[in-house]
Amino acid sequence: MQKSEAKAENTIVRPAGFTPILSSMDVARPNVAAKKRKRRIMIIGASALGLILVTVALSRLKPAVPSVDRSTVWIDTVKQGPMVRQVRGLGTLVPEEIRWIQANTEGRVEKIIVWPGTHVEADTVILELNSPELEQSAHDAELQATAAEAELTTLRATLQREVLDQQSTTARVHSEYEQAKMERQTNDQLAKNGLVAELVYKTSKVKEAELATRDEIEQKRLAFSRDSIEPQIASKQAAVDQAKQLAKLKLDQVEALHVKAGMAGVLQQLPVQIGQRVKNGDNLARVADPTKLKAQVKIAETQAKDILIDQKAVIDTRNGVVNGHVVRVDPAVEQGTVTVDVAVDGELPKGARPDLSVDGTIELERLDNVVYVGRPAFGQENNTVGIFKLVSGSSEAVRTPVKLGKSSVNTIEILNGLQPGDQVILSDTSAWDAHERIRLN
Repeated sequence: MQKSEAKAENTIVRPAGFTPILSSMDVARPNVAAKKRKRRIMIIGASALGLILVTVALSRLKPAVPSVDRSTVWIDTVKQGPMVRQVRGLGTLVPEEIRWIQANTEGRVEKIIVWPGTHVEADTVILELNSPELEQSAHDAELQATAAEAELTTLRATLQREVLDQQSTTARVHSEYEQAKMERQTNDQLAKNGLVAELVYKTSKVKEAELATRDEIEQKRLAFSRDSIEPQIASKQAAVDQAKQLAKLKLDQVEALHVKAGMAGVLQQLPVQIGQRVKNGDNLARVADPTKLKAQVKIAETQAKDILIDQKAVIDTRNGVVNGHVVRVDPAVEQGTVTVDVAVDGELPKGARPDLSVDGTIELERLDNVVYVGRPAFGQENNTVGIFKLVSGSSEAVRTPVKLGKSSVNTIEILNGLQPGDQVILSDTSAWDAHERIRLN
């Protein structure tokens, strides 16, 4: 209701026949609005076109060349001539002769006589073990060997007695046979003259034949008794030898309780303590000859493929440099490296000792008349990489594709992309991978 009243109040009541008078400001002008709209469209189009042109122009502009301080990069000159291929690795000096002393039996460490770092001889007692069971076993084995020897002596006497008894029997039978033979021969003569009874004569012949057979048998028994002596004694002798060998083994084990060095050198390790119980085969001590050392150098597995026996090597002990040669290349790879043994050709510098850290450089081959440069911080051998080459007569360097060949510790062969005399940046340039040029200040 209020809204209707307000509307009525705002309504102007004009008298009948009233005609409004129009001024010049109230006349409709449709062409003016169209012109404004057209002008607005032209301005927007011109602005868009200008923006497009500016964008295209900016996109065609080259990025600014980054500036680099010359003193912060490593610059080298490409050379041509002989190049020595080498590989390098860290290593240690180890003795050529090492002896691990092992326990020959179970026992307990009773006493340590020599400690690591002491010079020892072959018969130097390092430590003493205690084993009552072994000592008792050795005593029993010695008694068994003595008993076996006594049995052998008894067997020899028994066999000799049996042979003598058989000899006596054989001699008696042979004597009876000879008597019977003589008696028969006598009866032969008497029978021809009819001086002996027929029964007596035949009895003498039968007795001779019987004794002849017994004589032959006893002779064979005697031969058998003599022939059987040697095998029986040999069998018993084997048992005696076995008992003696067992006794000797036990005695040697008892003697081994006094652990000796076994070689001249220096006691390096003693991994046992007093009172410790050790088993057969446990390591008790390590002795090495410190005067004969070799270098064990760890070479990266990617660089070890060309290492051969007898190749020249140089060992740097930090107290001096000594020449050597490769004597062994480990066939296995351990933690990405291959172990190479290098024998020392001359005398080691003073201060050289086992486990001393050294640097080893092995000469692989010598290349004649090749183009090479210092080894860059990026890129591997037989690959193509981009290297910044200094532009002659300017302070700029441009990225150049370079094909690399064989590499060494400090140098690498150039197969294509560079010429002798070119100067290149060998430092890490990964920060400028988005640029083809850099400026050196």
